[in-house]
Amino acid sequence: MSFITLTNVRLFAVSADLTGASNKVELSAEFEEKDSTTYGSNGWKTVLAGIGHAEISGEGFWESGDASRVDDASWAQLGGVGPWTVAPVGATPGDLAYLVRAMRSEYGALGAVGDIAPWKGKASSTWPLVRGQVAHNPATARTSSGNGTDATLGAVAAGQRLYASLHVLSVSGTTPTLDVVIESDVDSAYASPITQLTFSQANAISAEALRTDGTAITDTHFRARWTIGGTTPSFLFAVAFGIK
Repeated sequence: MSFITLTNVRLFAVSADLTGASNKVELSAEFEEKDSTTYGSNGWKTVLAGIGHAEISGEGFWESGDASRVDDASWAQLGGVGPWTVAPVGATPGDLAYLVRAMRSEYGALGAVGDIAPWKGKASSTWPLVRGQVAHNPATARTSSGNGTDATLGAVAAGQRLYASLHVLSVSGTTPTLDVVIESDVDSAYASPITQLTFSQANAISAEALRTDGTAITDTHFRARWTIGGTTPSFLFAVAFGIK
């Protein structure tokens, strides 16, 4: 990927798509520097990595009125923990995505007279920040069961984990249900898929972040699969996954 101009950053904050209300999104990750300097360090300071921390911050234009709006969503999330996903170039399957389970730690709104009302907020990590990719684009309303696009993430080594985020952004129908899993297999044919992660059934806007237990996964291909039930159900949802 060459240099880009930020024109289509997608921001999914728990169960809200804040893309259309945002004009600035930043993310960062760091480790504490722990001094390990000794007399044998030849006069140079040496350090070891301590505790890691990641942060997502955003700002834009204030809206309210329902759970999809930035003010309603931010108040509901404040102090709570959930998945955050940032996709710098869009939300097409395969696009780069950063995902993290984070606490909504800050929210601010409003400004000076005559301004378009602004907002700003921040989320602080409770899991590692993962560099992965989009597994399902929320642009298409799903009304029946199906499979997501195949992604060659590679094998998960022992001690690593497969991470995934699910953002259920819109729900309609009579008694609608959505069950999403992350499957793996040895190739893109998915002749013998193995379910690696199972999200809780959704029947309303919601969100969840999951990860495996650190056991090695030799499969190299991964995809999302969803099962939809109910009468005239319709769901808009985003999925991202990656290995860390």
